Amino acid sequence: MNDSPWDDLTSDEQAFLINSYEIDILPGVRGDLEEPLLSAPSGALAEVPLRLVDRGWISVCEVEPWTAPDGHPGFRPGPPLPRESLPALLADPRHWEYPEDAWTGALTLVETAAGRNITRKGAGAG
Repeated sequence: MNDSPWDDLTSDEQAFLINSYEIDILPGVRGDLEEPLLSAPSGALAEVPLRLVDRGWISVCEVEPWTAPDGHPGFRPGPPLPRESLPALLADPRHWEYPEDAWTGALTLVETAAGRNITRKGAGAG
């Protein structure tokens, strides 16, 4: 008997959680979605990550430049964006397309400690 909350998630919620585990930018989730959300407009997609944010399982952040301890430049997620700003940001179709240049400013999904409990007990358990 598996009592993991993972099993109660829709496949779309699982896709967003997996992408948050991978710290992927928002467009990356499209490859893991099934129809009808695979081809849905961004406004229809926005409700899924918002549900996960409201459960405290993921954060939505912007990618920002970062310098590693060894001095090499890179990127990392910035601080979580305020919940009240997310509906408008997630409804903007530009955020669901890969940037043509640097990922700086791209929206990225990041799992929270509570989300880590879901993915580690569900997706990776077997």
